[in-house]
Amino acid sequence: MDYAAALVEQNMLFGELIRDADPATPVPTCPGWTLKQLFRHVGRGDRWAAQMVRDRVDGYLDPRTVRDGKPPEDVDGALTWLHGGPRALADAIAEVGPDTPAWTFLGPRPATWWVRRRLHEATVHRADAALALGLPYDLAAPLAADAISEWLDLATAGPRQPAVLDPGVTLHLHATDDLGPSGEWMIRAADDGVVTWEHGHGKGTTAVRGHSVDLLLALLRRRPADVDLQVLGAEDVWTTWLDRTPF
Repeated sequence: MDYAAALVEQNMLFGELIRDADPATPVPTCPGWTLKQLFRHVGRGDRWAAQMVRDRVDGYLDPRTVRDGKPPEDVDGALTWLHGGPRALADAIAEVGPDTPAWTFLGPRPATWWVRRRLHEATVHRADAALALGLPYDLAAPLAADAISEWLDLATAGPRQPAVLDPGVTLHLHATDDLGPSGEWMIRAADDGVVTWEHGHGKGTTAVRGHSVDLLLALLRRRPADVDLQVLGAEDVWTTWLDRTPF
């Protein structure tokens, strides 16, 4: 998958979605935010990642310190600013080299790690905007499945209190799109509480089936857990996962 091209595309779609919308529109899936705040968050986030890469920041960077972190007030200027974010990130990676270590939430990773992270930030926040405006949202199945995989990396990284699954429990996610192995995920909690995941098919304590985009929106709590999904086995495992995972 060409993550850089997909980031540019999702960024453009996000901008067009809210071009003519009222900036004061509340965003229910981001409590306390308006579309204006969501827009700034997305545009500044790309620049935030670019600045960490370019400046080789070795710790969390306060987003308030990001250069050019606020959009112009006029719509056309704001959209130009938004679309400049992916370019700024691409330029920063090209400047330092794609394999240069960069700070991330998971510890040092190659600078190109941030392209995929920002891509899926854009896919999900585009869903936030669409839901706020009462508009339909769709995402190509391979991209939605990759977003699930990327999210699982984040959700299972490092120790978490409480653990996202109880010891000995297995959660199987199955995208009903024609995706092959990349559309199935086995999430396991070892006896010591460490949670891991891998692509594959198997019998879990609980299985959740549905289109990849529906699985993604449920995992990130952008849609109720039972909408357009089939839950097989112990339903409390699924609800526990949703209660304990971040965001």
